[in-house]
Amino acid sequence: MSLKVRLETDLKAAMIARDSFLSDVLKGLKSAIQNQEIATGKREEGLSDNDVESLFAKEAKKRDEAATLYEQGGNQEMADKERAEKEIIVKYLPEQLSEDDIKSLVTEAIAATGATEVKDLGKVIGMVKSKAGNGADGGLVARIAKEQLQ
Repeated sequence: MSLKVRLETDLKAAMIARDSFLSDVLKGLKSAIQNQEIATGKREEGLSDNDVESLFAKEAKKRDEAATLYEQGGNQEMADKERAEKEIIVKYLPEQLSEDDIKSLVTEAIAATGATEVKDLGKVIGMVKSKAGNGADGGLVARIAKEQLQ
């Protein structure tokens, strides 16, 4: 089942169960998919699962950043709401690789690309992301790659 179909099925179930919080989050995700389809000219054929995963990863990151800002501003209630939304979104993403798995992928990518300096960071990150897809946090990949190249 595609992610888009799974989302729509879950949205219907949430609406039937009258779970307004879950319904609102899922409606927001559905809207984000539609906006991305329109922006990329893929309204008819729709986004691929990989594109939807990337979109959901961005949405989860937005929630995390918003929660951090709310906490800094002293609004814990809104921070908790953002984190709860992120937890729902994460359920649609592939399981994240462990830091050790990412380290080994980065080591392989450095060897394969012949990267020796931080200026080669883009090549290394690109190779790791192509192998791991949305299962690897981009920030973590960048941090590990930078550490290994320094």
